[in-house]
Amino acid sequence: MTEVITDLKKLELETLKNLKSSKSINTIKAYESDFKDFTVFCLKNGLQHLPTEPKVVSIYLTQMSKTCKFSTLKRRIASIKVIHKIKGHYLDSKHPIIMENLLGIKRINGSYQTSKKPLLINDLKILIKAIDDDSINYNKKIRNKSLLLLGFSGGFRRSELVNLNYDDLDFVNEGLKIFIKRSKTDQSGEGTIKAIPYFENKQFCPVTNLKNWIKHANISRGKIYNISDKSVSLIIKKYALIANYDPKKYGGHSLRSGFATSAAEAGAEERHIMAMTGHKTTQMVRRYINEANLFKNNALNKIKSN
Repeated sequence: MTEVITDLKKLELETLKNLKSSKSINTIKAYESDFKDFTVFCLKNGLQHLPTEPKVVSIYLTQMSKTCKFSTLKRRIASIKVIHKIKGHYLDSKHPIIMENLLGIKRINGSYQTSKKPLLINDLKILIKAIDDDSINYNKKIRNKSLLLLGFSGGFRRSELVNLNYDDLDFVNEGLKIFIKRSKTDQSGEGTIKAIPYFENKQFCPVTNLKNWIKHANISRGKIYNISDKSVSLIIKKYALIANYDPKKYGGHSLRSGFATSAAEAGAEERHIMAMTGHKTTQMVRRYINEANLFKNNALNKIKSN
């Protein structure tokens, strides 16, 4: 009987490990950070945080709605639910007291979500020239150029970009093939390949600049950039400021959205954009396409010259 109980305990621990492994490390950290905020709220107000009740979550959402975006509220619900699952508890996140409150908040506050501006291809070129004119040491200069050009041309998420390894790269006659082991939309690690062709203008060619960085940094194994995902955002903001852009409006996602918007402006098909960015649904990609076509397909174009 003791052996059965021992085996059951072992299975419970393995089950919890599997639950944690179903999400990426960065995703779990984000969930834990959100849940920490929920825990502090509960402790301050004498409420139970684990396990908690839908009523408590609903009250928390009301409090958070005064300062948070609607998208943040939805993420907090998901985080609280996942942490409960990992800890072996059940939370009905679809309970009417939560969903009806969320609907009310949406109607009162709206759900519009502001995002960082995309770095379009011409903006990117201006930032690259700003890096060329910078007084930092040569190695950092070519690293930063490579980082921005590759991040843009591959439509990379910051996490994908900073986790690229030397062994993920395959330089071929046409350009570069990059194996992405895991991404936000590929939690199971099936992997995907991105192809980056050579550009005619070597100054802005992501493949040429990456080769320069690898050569001068003497990289033969391990991570290509060895920086944090936050550093990507800080580098973009630095050169946005030097280029007389408002750095508050740009961040790490500006490279990815800039690629998608620029590609849409150039007439690239939706499915080809998605193949590069790794989006699994068309919703976000169509947002980029719609933004790219705001002036191109504007009805006023038919009458503005009259």
